[in-house]
Amino acid sequence: MKTIIELRNVHKNYGKIEALKGISLSINEGEIYGIVGPNGSGKTTLLRIICGLIKPTRGEVRVLGLNPYVYFDETRRYIGYLPEEADTYDLLSGFEHLHLYAKLYNLNTEDIKYGVELAALDNRIYDLTRGYSKGMKRRLLLALVLMRKPKVALLDEPTAGLDVHTSLKIRRAIKKYVKETGASVIISSHNMLEIEEVCDRVGLIFKGKIVAEGTVEELLRKYSARNLEEVFETVTGEVS
Repeated sequence: MKTIIELRNVHKNYGKIEALKGISLSINEGEIYGIVGPNGSGKTTLLRIICGLIKPTRGEVRVLGLNPYVYFDETRRYIGYLPEEADTYDLLSGFEHLHLYAKLYNLNTEDIKYGVELAALDNRIYDLTRGYSKGMKRRLLLALVLMRKPKVALLDEPTAGLDVHTSLKIRRAIKKYVKETGASVIISSHNMLEIEEVCDRVGLIFKGKIVAEGTVEELLRKYSARNLEEVFETVTGEVS
């Protein structure tokens, strides 16, 4: 199995605050990997480091074998990143978003069609996004990230605040994308029950450390748990 992303003993400090405390992990080609933990545990910092948007205080990061801080332009061609706080432009339609993005990344008509398919908004794709629900915007934003077929997609809380129906559509779109392209996807989330359904492997993060890692089945078996929430309680010593 080919390793696409590798982190070795990665630390990140913000002044006296240690956001990450020695993270080591590897993500394989064609794998959906979940970074799961509560708010403030270091999930977003970890994704931004992998993107090359911020530098670790110390430690090594490799994306497709390259240092993303030395080869930023090259690695960014292979990475798609969806921040949790991303939003749309109210005075553009969904289709205009896709068309603009295609121009920025020199994509073609087939890529735009693929984006329309991923967004799955039917005729609403031609409406201004100021009339979109939060779920519709999130599906469009996911399509913008995936339409250029990045080898690595980093998705920060892709279903946060969405209803069950929309969350299910987004999970299906992610699975379909990986199956069609063989790309690697990293999803950060605090929703452990949802992550169980979509990820091949999971890293539980707590206070800047990976406290457990493996497939969902491995973790449930190892900790005699019914779900990831029980695993998390056990490994963090927070069992009531």
